[in-house]
Amino acid sequence: MTSVQRAMPWLVAVAALVLAFTAWQAPPAVFTPDREVLFQVSTIDALMIGDYTGSATFATLAESGDFGLGTFDALDGEMVALNGTFWQATADGQVHRADPSMTTPFAVVTWFDSDIVIPYEHSSDLDAIMAATDTRLISENYFYAVAISGTFDFVTVRSFPRQEPPYPPLAEAVANQFTYQDVTGTLVGFRSPAYVTGINVPGYHLHFISDDRTQGGHLLDCRMREGNGALDITPRMTLWLPETVSFIGADLTGDRTQDVAAVERK
Repeated sequence: MTSVQRAMPWLVAVAALVLAFTAWQAPPAVFTPDREVLFQVSTIDALMIGDYTGSATFATLAESGDFGLGTFDALDGEMVALNGTFWQATADGQVHRADPSMTTPFAVVTWFDSDIVIPYEHSSDLDAIMAATDTRLISENYFYAVAISGTFDFVTVRSFPRQEPPYPPLAEAVANQFTYQDVTGTLVGFRSPAYVTGINVPGYHLHFISDDRTQGGHLLDCRMREGNGALDITPRMTLWLPETVSFIGADLTGDRTQDVAAVERK
């Protein structure tokens, strides 16, 4: 028997294995998003100085979360994202679905999964709501997505009208305010750690949308008759920095802590 004849069974086996691996195809990879990440477009300080140029589409945001808040190109209204739908609360008091092609200069979203449930059994103003929520935090060093649904004696919100360039700083832009009486809806937003000053809003940043999706905006004040809250502990953050001329040339030096705090509640 020649050496080739002796090796033939081994060669046949190898050939069979090669054919088997060639025929087998791995199943297509399924993309599973990391649900414990806060995804943010730009920084709060960039918005404060008047960088209102949209840099990310709402289609992009929808790939990174189903819950959150933000604004629109040229500061054209307030954004609320709840249950995977993005809403635009405009300065005329209307609420519309945001088109996926629209862009945002600043937004924060995540995939909302309730980690902590909070009942609010007594009538509470906004300060009391935030204080009660703080008692349930596991640490002040994490981000928390905050969803509070309830019946409100009143809710006061604001929304900016579309701005024209050259854009004014946020503290100088004039917003329209609306107070809604005896309304049911959801506070949507985040509680962020103190160390994100300049990047995000330290503490609470909340928007509101009514259950019938006809009223909404940036939350300024409220009194909740009763309700239930949920917190999503979010230990990671992805920051999307705009590749726009306005952001590249923006002067983001300086401390705007007081301006941010004032804008949040005015």
